[in-house]
Amino acid sequence: MKQEHKPATVLVPCPAVLVSVGNEMGANIITLSWVANVCSKPPQIAIGVRPNRHSFGLLEQIGDFVVNVPSEDLLEAVITCGTKSGRSIDKFATCNLTPEPSSKVTSPRIKECPLNIECKTLQVIELGAHHLFVGEVLAWHIDDKVLDEDGEPDIAKMRLITYNPLVGQYWSLGTHLRGR
Repeated sequence: MKQEHKPATVLVPCPAVLVSVGNEMGANIITLSWVANVCSKPPQIAIGVRPNRHSFGLLEQIGDFVVNVPSEDLLEAVITCGTKSGRSIDKFATCNLTPEPSSKVTSPRIKECPLNIECKTLQVIELGAHHLFVGEVLAWHIDDKVLDEDGEPDIAKMRLITYNPLVGQYWSLGTHLRGR
């Protein structure tokens, strides 16, 4: 038997990412789990952001962003960047994260994240509580330490985390089940 529930955000797992946005005048980091690949040609990623978040105005102003995929050892930074406002703290400094220049966009990458995806904002769609920022992937960077012997990304080495919105928990991800 299955129980029926009211509508809610129940799709799991959700990637836990750190989105960085800013320029030489200042940058911020926001933790998001409303993130998805939405097109392959051209490659595009969508992120859902509430208008009251500090990063929302920066996203609108700057017109680009970087999706930084953290490893398990960055869990405390993920939590801090999702629960503290960039209006009152410098999240890079507070979390001991290093901003590094991106190759195609103004917003900085986060050095400590094994995967960084540079995106140019194509459109913003008002959905309700969140606005959807759709970004075209212009470049991506991956740490050599998380590549396998063939030079391919190794999810187990990346030690990715996921978020369960049903109960507000973070989980690890990484057991290979099938495929190449």
